[in-house]
Amino acid sequence: MNKEIELRKQIKQWLFENKNAGIQLLQKLVQAESTQGNEAKAQNIILETLTGMGLDVDLWEQKGNELKKHPYFASSRSDFTGSPNVVGVLKGKGEGRSIILNGHIDVVPAGDKEQWDVEPYSGAIKDGKMYGRGVTDMKGGNVSLLLAIQALQALNIKLKGDVIFESVIEEESGGSGTLSSILRGYKADAALIPEPTNMKIFPKQQGSMWFRLHVKGRSAHGGTRYEGVSAIEKSMVVINHIAKLETKRNKRISDPLYNKIPIPIPINIGKIEGGDWPSSVADLVKIEGRMGVAPDEPIEDAKEEMEKWINRLVEKDLWFKRHPVKLEWFGARWLPSSIEVDHPLVHSLSNNYLTVLNQSPIIEASPWGTDGGLLTELGDTPSIIFGPGVTEKAHFPNEYIVLDHVFEAAEIIALTLLDWCGIYSDK
Repeated sequence: MNKEIELRKQIKQWLFENKNAGIQLLQKLVQAESTQGNEAKAQNIILETLTGMGLDVDLWEQKGNELKKHPYFASSRSDFTGSPNVVGVLKGKGEGRSIILNGHIDVVPAGDKEQWDVEPYSGAIKDGKMYGRGVTDMKGGNVSLLLAIQALQALNIKLKGDVIFESVIEEESGGSGTLSSILRGYKADAALIPEPTNMKIFPKQQGSMWFRLHVKGRSAHGGTRYEGVSAIEKSMVVINHIAKLETKRNKRISDPLYNKIPIPIPINIGKIEGGDWPSSVADLVKIEGRMGVAPDEPIEDAKEEMEKWINRLVEKDLWFKRHPVKLEWFGARWLPSSIEVDHPLVHSLSNNYLTVLNQSPIIEASPWGTDGGLLTELGDTPSIIFGPGVTEKAHFPNEYIVLDHVFEAAEIIALTLLDWCGIYSDK
């Protein structure tokens, strides 16, 4: 027991002594804008870091033409030239459990810069927080993973099981980077993904998929609009109908991990396009949205329920009998996933959270999808989500992370690696 306590102290001390280096690494990553198609600069920083750590490094550009054939492929592009994935493996000594530490390097666009108080890719630091697009989603978590491994290496701690660090592209567009890594052969006994959870532990996560609806009307001159049928007005009927489906689906959710989440599996309308002239009655509206999928729900079942619900529009308005709404699924998709709350990795992570922060962690279900669905369902690698980022600031202007949380998460993860992979002794 005394050895364990001493080891914990050494890990904490190393992280304290290397805080400036960790902050500088995070700042460099934030300053390397890594929106879709621009990931190379940030990945080169990761590559240099992993190489300097002496890990077995694998860098590759995924082949879109091959990935597109896979049923779980989802992306808005098929050419990934200049957008590599990077994996670094810390080989264990054998007879230990392996773990994947998976983080995505891609970030969403900064949006309207006038809504930012700082330059979006500055990595500005103020009052113990770092600001910038991607700092919380999820470069801060990625740095926590790297610091955890570096701490164990610096203390010359050998692990029995392999640690596989993955820096992947395309999570924000459906996870083709992680899909590519799975198909490349990277699997493990479990996985940890440091998405921005506010340091909560998520053993379950909803999935989601994008949909598009085509609502038809009949054109007429705006001056005699009563002779036409407005697709915009009909789209309001459609949106209200979908809202009732959302209510219906969420009433079925009884999992206590969703107790504090107002809408466990939302159906979000995110984009509407309609009409082509102010003085004409709109004859077509396109509605695009995101449908949430429960952790244990087959994604095909969710699709079928939406399709049947759209077909029931005729009960609301006979217009839809002769002019049915067309539904199509497109773009991004995230698989749902679920592991047991008493899974050994959840247990280990929870205990080490208590050790480091002197309080029990909050265990909930994720309000959004991650690459954990692919790892769990396709990669046969049970995954949990836990990270230092601020959930409410992901994709928002003035995105930030509390720097102390990056190092607290690193300490918790380092201790969890000891538990999960096992400490090797040559004695």
